Amino acid sequence: MAIGPVQLIVLGFRHPDFHGRIIEELERLRESDTVRVIDSLAVYKDAAGNLEAMHLSNLSQDEAIELGSKIGALIGLGFEGEEGVEAGARAGAEAAAEGAAVFTDEDAWEVLEDIPNDSAAALLLLEHHWAVPLRDAIAEAGGYRLSDGFISPLDLVEIGLLSDTEAKDQHALETASASKK
Repeated sequence: MAIGPVQLIVLGFRHPDFHGRIIEELERLRESDTVRVIDSLAVYKDAAGNLEAMHLSNLSQDEAIELGSKIGALIGLGFEGEEGVEAGARAGAEAAAEGAAVFTDEDAWEVLEDIPNDSAAALLLLEHHWAVPLRDAIAEAGGYRLSDGFISPLDLVEIGLLSDTEAKDQHALETASASKK
């Protein structure tokens, strides 16, 4: 299966108040063939730091079966208790036997540690369909990715893409929930 560039986005929520708008926007992006949600998790961390996770997805049933749970593997979060961990280990061993690079515990992202106690996070594993032709053109030209990341609105002032007021407004919007108790 060919797959476009994939990105893991981790969004924090102090006191989640979901009304379906995020899912609606992801559906709109899927319908326009801009992005596809490969996997998504809602992770709740209680005041004592105990985790509870729930899968969320806008994949069809066939896609979900084909792709399985990928975020759990990336961040080292096992599902389905011991049976899930064992099944994941078997699948990884089989993939390694077939020559695939295996994602090890040392490689696991420490995303879960970054989620504050008594809060929630949405983890979205997105495939960027829009970027496939660009990625292929770069590869054909001998190029490769050195780094990537989102740029803070505050940094965009320095290069003239936003005014100071616009950047502060966007930054406040993006971080407002993080500072609320």
